[in-house]
Amino acid sequence: MRRRFTIEAEGLPDLTGMMLATVEALRQIGGSASIQELDEKVIEIEELSETEQSHLMSGDDQRTRVNYYLGWARTFLRRGGALENSARGVWALTDKGEQIASISQTQAIYKQVNDEERERAKLKRQAKKKQTGTPLEDPRSLEDVAQDTASEDWKSKLLETLRAMDPSAFERLSQRLLREAGFIKVEVRGKTGDGGIDGVGVLRVNLVSFQVYFQCKRWKGSVGSKEIRDFRGALQGRADKGLFITTGTFTSQASEEATRDGAIAIDLIDGDRLCDLLKQYDLGVKTQMIEDVTINGAWFDSL
Repeated sequence: MRRRFTIEAEGLPDLTGMMLATVEALRQIGGSASIQELDEKVIEIEELSETEQSHLMSGDDQRTRVNYYLGWARTFLRRGGALENSARGVWALTDKGEQIASISQTQAIYKQVNDEERERAKLKRQAKKKQTGTPLEDPRSLEDVAQDTASEDWKSKLLETLRAMDPSAFERLSQRLLREAGFIKVEVRGKTGDGGIDGVGVLRVNLVSFQVYFQCKRWKGSVGSKEIRDFRGALQGRADKGLFITTGTFTSQASEEATRDGAIAIDLIDGDRLCDLLKQYDLGVKTQMIEDVTINGAWFDSL
């Protein structure tokens, strides 16, 4: 199969190719998907290597390049009317998106959105110049804007905080999270050199209990299939299930290895899901609801 795009350690990948791969992935899934499902499907159909999946953004943003730029591919498609997304984070093809089948179509959307952005930036500069009498600088590149957007992302800030934690403190955080999620008898064993196992807990589901060993690692980039195999080796003969928690991501090969037939199942919690769980259980993350009041002048005029 001819690849639509490649991911290198540096440089801007072919976003139009990523857009086309995103549309095809959604089509194969059934027209709608969560971000994680969609990213995994794109990686699968494009057959990205673990090396490609492990390349990180530069600076403080430690997201993988493939996930970062797939986010921009979705944004271009949404602005071009080919995708829509719900408040729950589900992305779906529109009627326009259903018609996309060639790279020329995604290139046209890419050009359309960029032209609209340039026009918007031009009008903004003109308005600012009228106010201050001095011109603004030229519009920044896509990557500059993207990095600024990333710096405002609460998950990026939270992951940066988590990666700066002492390893033992991160293990205690994982212990607290599992307790909040319903585990009992959660013990941290990270300092015993116990074959990569950081702790153990018991999960009760109705009348059945499962002993779950977990590993929690502050990780930059992607956890590969080798780490999953090593963790499973430490579980042999000891646990019903395994749980791998990381601040990074998992390669598609790691996800496949975690659910391999005939082997101990290992559940995976990546950095994105870890942030959601900490927010859900109110562990170091506070959500503030802001009331937005608007006045309907037409209603008063109708009296």
